[in-house]
Formats: sequence, structure tokens, C-alpha cells
Amino acid sequence: MAGARKHTEVAVGILIRSEDDALLLSTRPDGKPYAGYWEFPGGKIEAGETVEQALRRELHEELGITIGAAEVWKTTEHDYPHALVRLHWCKVREWQGEFEMREGQAMCWQQLPLTVTPVLPGALPVLAWMAEERGQAQT
Repeated sequence: MAGARKHTEVAVGILIRSEDDALLLSTRPDGKPYAGYWEFPGGKIEAGETVEQALRRELHEELGITIGAAEVWKTTEHDYPHALVRLHWCKVREWQGEFEMREGQAMCWQQLPLTVTPVLPGALPVLAWMAEERGQAQT
């Protein structure tokens, strides 16, 4: 029964490259549900953390970067077989450091519509909103 499941709170970073508005996606590491699917980086919010604190920690742990300011842009929910997640989507336009794929994941910069597949299902509504904001059709 979905009503009895507890949400897992997740901070997600939509990293937007300044020179061309490309979006950073990375693959889910081996050993995790949906391994190999493309996603926006981020992770679980730990007890006592704000969304921004969790995102800052997760992006440093996963990618080796330090982000600038991050504010929640949208919040969505997705019911995966392994977890009911509440996703706090933050646009990030400033960061420092060189990208390091610390979990063995792949990464790529993408324009809309994306050319990488498969994409984690929870990201699909956000991709549509991003395309709408940019006046593009998402196919």
C-alpha cells in the first residue's frame, strides 16, 4: 500500500553550464537500483540537513565539486519499486573544482532534448519543464 510507505527525501542538482546552458547528467553506479540509467546528480537528505546542505555534500562526494548557491526550484514525487522518493530539484549554475566520477559513473553534458538513454523515470517531468522554460518541445 503506497500510503504506508515513507518518503525518502532526495536533493537533486540540475547543473547548468553557463556558456551553452547544457545540463550535466551522470549514470547510476553499479550495485544501485536502476544502475546505468542517466540521472541528475544528488542523493538522500540526512537527518538535520537542509536541501542545500545535502546537495552540497552529495555533489562533493559524487563529483568532487563545491557548488555555489542552490535553491529548490521544483519538488516532485516518484514511486519506484524500491523507494517512494520526494525529489527536491535545485538549479546550480556555479561550482568550483574539477569533475571526478568518484562512484565509477559516466557523465555527459546534454542539450534538450537529451540524446542519452535510458533516463531515470523520476527526471522526466523536470526535463519537460526545462524544455518548456526554454521554449523547446521535449520528444
